[in-house]
Amino acid sequence: MRVAIVGATGAVGQEFLALLAERTFPIATLRLFASPRSAGLRRTFAGERLTVEPLPDDGDLGADIVFSSAGGSVSKAHAWRWAEHGAVVIDNTSAWRMDDRVPLVVPEINPEAARGHQGIIANPNCSTIIALMALAPLHRAFGLTRATVATYQAVSGAGQAGIDELDRQSRAALAGEHVTASAFRHPIAFNLFSHDSEVGEDGYNVEERKMLLESRKILALPGLRLSATCVRIPVFRAHAVAAHAEFDRPVTEDEARQVLGRADGVRLVDDRASNTFPMPTLASGRDEVLVGRIRADASSPGAIALFAAGDQIRKGAALNAVQIAESLGAAAHSTMRPLRR
Repeated sequence: MRVAIVGATGAVGQEFLALLAERTFPIATLRLFASPRSAGLRRTFAGERLTVEPLPDDGDLGADIVFSSAGGSVSKAHAWRWAEHGAVVIDNTSAWRMDDRVPLVVPEINPEAARGHQGIIANPNCSTIIALMALAPLHRAFGLTRATVATYQAVSGAGQAGIDELDRQSRAALAGEHVTASAFRHPIAFNLFSHDSEVGEDGYNVEERKMLLESRKILALPGLRLSATCVRIPVFRAHAVAAHAEFDRPVTEDEARQVLGRADGVRLVDDRASNTFPMPTLASGRDEVLVGRIRADASSPGAIALFAAGDQIRKGAALNAVQIAESLGAAAHSTMRPLRR
């Protein structure tokens, strides 16, 4: 397939390059696009030096698959035009996730949704992906009715700027220097704070609202009751999620452990004897989402509590998008043609 990466110089764009090589994705041509200020930069893929291009005015990226991670404003302005030129756009921004025309896909959970695309497929929010990798298998087995989740989100969720800020601030704090914030509203080194997205009148911020609405769409559960508290923490990459989940019937921890132990894309890390459970250092660089601390929820008989961690840049972003492209398969590739809104 002819492949294009939009936002190729960012943290997720660089992960796309690594994953496409690792997974020997079937590439005929690969083009890299980014903002005009990044045009002309060079990146290496499979031993070849590629030049980063600015986005063309006519919307033709010369691609069958477009992996887009350049920001919501870019996707809103251009994604449908890319699709009109024959591409399937797998979009890693929040621009189209809740659009009724656009499937919102996690391949281990709802791969069939991708096959109904009209030119754009949306990648869910990273925290939503990591949480649902643990909750969706339990939902299939027992029928999820309610969940309370708390996220512990790495700075990689803010891109390379967030990673650089944690590095810079940590060095400054350890040297006894003044710490200033730019990528985030507050200092992140040796600190944590409520996710600094806009807070609505209901008291929930944008990130928390995404988890509710996206989970309902992915699981096809419009009545799902879910309350999230999203927190930014001083970790470079890999988000963690604590979840308390209720189901149509009482569920034991042994039943939950059996289901999660055979779930695709999940790895159990649940060693009570050594007090070893999912954590960012274990999850970073891995494709699987780690799940553990599986136990009965003491506050709600029959409910289950658990803890999960997953690499935000990989499964939370680039890997999920590449898996979507892989799931479309050769049949979908053969039907790619110009599309209209």
